[in-house]
Amino acid sequence: VPGVAVAACALVVYIRTLLPGIGFIDSGELVTVVHSLGIAHPTGYPLFTLVGWVFVHLPFGGEEAYRLNVMAAILCALSLIFYYRVAQMILAGPAKKMQVPVGIVQAAAAGGVLFLAFSRTFWVQAIAVEVYSLHILMISLVLVLVLEARAKSSQVLWILASFVLGLSFTNHMTTILLVPGVLYFYGTSIGSWRGTVRGVLRLVPAFVLGLSVYLYLPLRASASPVCNWGDPSSPGRFLSHLSGKQYRVWIFSSTEVAMKHLGAFVQGIPGEFAVAGLVFGVIGFIALWMKDRQIAAGTLIMFVVCVLYAINYDIQDIDSYYLLAYVCMGMWAAAGLLVAGGWLVRAIGMPWRVVGALMVVAGSLPCAVHYRAVDGSSDHLVEDYTANMFASLQPGALVLSYQWDYWVSASYYVQEVRRERRDVLVIDKELLRRSWYLKELAAKAPVFMEKVAMEVDLFGRELAKFEQGVPYDGQVIEARYVGMIRAMIARGMEERAVYVTSEIEPEFTTGMVRVPEGLAMRVVADTLF
Repeated sequence: VPGVAVAACALVVYIRTLLPGIGFIDSGELVTVVHSLGIAHPTGYPLFTLVGWVFVHLPFGGEEAYRLNVMAAILCALSLIFYYRVAQMILAGPAKKMQVPVGIVQAAAAGGVLFLAFSRTFWVQAIAVEVYSLHILMISLVLVLVLEARAKSSQVLWILASFVLGLSFTNHMTTILLVPGVLYFYGTSIGSWRGTVRGVLRLVPAFVLGLSVYLYLPLRASASPVCNWGDPSSPGRFLSHLSGKQYRVWIFSSTEVAMKHLGAFVQGIPGEFAVAGLVFGVIGFIALWMKDRQIAAGTLIMFVVCVLYAINYDIQDIDSYYLLAYVCMGMWAAAGLLVAGGWLVRAIGMPWRVVGALMVVAGSLPCAVHYRAVDGSSDHLVEDYTANMFASLQPGALVLSYQWDYWVSASYYVQEVRRERRDVLVIDKELLRRSWYLKELAAKAPVFMEKVAMEVDLFGRELAKFEQGVPYDGQVIEARYVGMIRAMIARGMEERAVYVTSEIEPEFTTGMVRVPEGLAMRVVADTLF
């Protein structure tokens, strides 16, 4: 009951601060993928796609973007019920040794979960469509099953945990950060190295069964849906998509990147949990280490593995990759609250109900601290920008852009879900470096792409060498890439208005003039214009 109450309170706040429509980065793409049962950017996120498709077909109002934002809120709130149970199991050992009232244990678990629920990064996942809301829920399910299986020595629960772990991989590959901790808990429950290896082998079939949801990618890609990122219909492209091959260049790129991200993570922790959560987390980890070292070690393994991976990933929106670390800190904060609450009851003689109320209030501090910053209920920025961008473009226009985070991704939603401004051909400059995207453009605008077929073919031949891992000349690829884009602009101007957005490099419009027209710049051949 306390866990449900915490989840219900959090859900009310999440809905109150919910984004009304499309947000930044992949929001527009993901809604379009769900709408069309398509293929999202690597690693494809098939579980999210299928769950989202079911959710948007439930009988309640609002546009699909809003409904998927509601889904994010519900998934995050639902996870809190399971995190409450995780906290209870983590606190069981210390609570028994400290001999504190059951009410104090419940309040400490609730307070720790509230610290997590209203930590900035966790809360942000609950107000807008992204794959991390489902990831948060899957983590909670895995942890509950692992700790229950460990406590009850239940082979059935270990099999179920293995299946859910595999299923979680089909939503987000950072599920792998859970694996070392899960193996530690499994190994300590078995008690021997050989027994652990044999046991893990027996769990593999259940894991593979959960992982089989990834078969959605090649099966659906073969039907050429509207969004078919990577076109993973062949074994080679499927493996490339599944492994996130195009993102590998940003992983473990340099020590400098790792140290920069580590510094930002350490500096951000106090604010993430409104300082109090960090203080209770440190106290709680020390208490766990003293009273239940296996639990402390298992959660520490997950925390360290998560941070070490995330700091070595050189992307801008890195915060969500620390979610597992924040989950561990929330559980440690629950242990810290237990220590503080037990001391207030035993040493000072404060009534346990008063102490319990104080712990719940303490856990709610991040809500008050982060509310204004996280509240997305009035955020129409991406929708307004996208609407105004389309208003800038003449009927039948072609626009070349690299503004994925706040325009190109959202344009998918406007054109494919709302079915508006389908006369405009939006081309992402960087996605032109991918053969699957050229194929997608050929299906979307066959007449136009036929006009640049020669340049596309010349570039495609060199691109194939790169994609297939055979020797290639980078300068030749780049030269043909620039030539192809210049041909698209020049041939496009023969029959339609052509635009570029401000970040498109000058080399693509050399010998032409860019004329500001609304939020884009129209390209004209007359250099005296």
